Amino acid sequence: MDFLTLFAVYVLTVLTCIILICKYSGQQQTPFNTLFNGVAKVFAPYTPKWLQKLSHWTLHTLFHQRSNMFIYLHTLLEGAVYAEFTYEVFGFCREMDTTLTSLSVPYILLAVKTFFFYRCIKGDPGTVTRSNIAGQLHVYPYDRRLFHPGVSCPTCQLLKPARSKHCRVCNRCVLRFDHHCVWVNNCIGAQNTRYFLLYLSSVCAMAGSVALLTGDMLLHAVLRSGILRATYIDENGDRQLAGPLFVAQHLFLTFPRIVFMLGFLVFIFFLLAGYSLFHFYLALVNQTSNEWYKSRGYVCQHCRPTPAPDGACSPAPDHSRRYFYSRGILPNLREIFSPPRPVQKKDN
Repeated sequence: MDFLTLFAVYVLTVLTCIILICKYSGQQQTPFNTLFNGVAKVFAPYTPKWLQKLSHWTLHTLFHQRSNMFIYLHTLLEGAVYAEFTYEVFGFCREMDTTLTSLSVPYILLAVKTFFFYRCIKGDPGTVTRSNIAGQLHVYPYDRRLFHPGVSCPTCQLLKPARSKHCRVCNRCVLRFDHHCVWVNNCIGAQNTRYFLLYLSSVCAMAGSVALLTGDMLLHAVLRSGILRATYIDENGDRQLAGPLFVAQHLFLTFPRIVFMLGFLVFIFFLLAGYSLFHFYLALVNQTSNEWYKSRGYVCQHCRPTPAPDGACSPAPDHSRRYFYSRGILPNLREIFSPPRPVQKKDN
């Protein structure tokens, strides 16, 4: 049972890290920053300068510049899962009379996911430019809470439309900015949020379908082997019936790669399912993750907008509605899947 114990410790450690990341996400000062800075200070005198520069360059390239590294990692993990499924699980499932229709579902979902994945990578998220700024300023009204009229982007030197934000990674302002996704190496904004939601859904469906077929194969393997009726001699010399832990150990020893793949898929499924539900919730209430994070720590400090003629700040915003841009479930979804286009002025 040593292997099972180590595997359980590994899963608990990863889950703990995810919970902490979710808890402290969006905050400037976190235990992670404190720990990382403390460790860096301790080991800096003993670390070669070239290694420090290499680590800083690597972190800067991965998280502060546009990079295809996570796309390659995504493709590698996906290829490894499908290679194992095709090489081993597919054959076992055919021996157990699983229909070809059921076995074809993961491959169909892979094709669907690839399409949405490509659209997320290559599609324009809704970049604000000098040629379309006039129209984009009228797409959404300013709520005067998170977004104020008269504010310019200090980098792009353009007026900021409501619900827009400057992405430091892509170095551009994006309308209805949600977040920058390293897995697609692109921003998620007004024009590609629908593809991102469908991409998340298809990845969850892929992981779920492969996991179900793999779990069904392992279940049939256990039932056909008759191990549930088997007995073994324990440390005290007593005969014991094979319990769940014994069966799990048997599966680990018999199908190690398949069981590890199943555990990875279950973990990925629940992780992405929670993330997908969060983004679908935001879609239903017509809110972006950027707006959600800002609302959590919002403090009324808006002397940055254009002041009134008498030098005072703009009138106090109305906070009676929590979701300013929500127009109802169906109109909110219609806005996601058929985003409003900037009004183009006709030249006379």
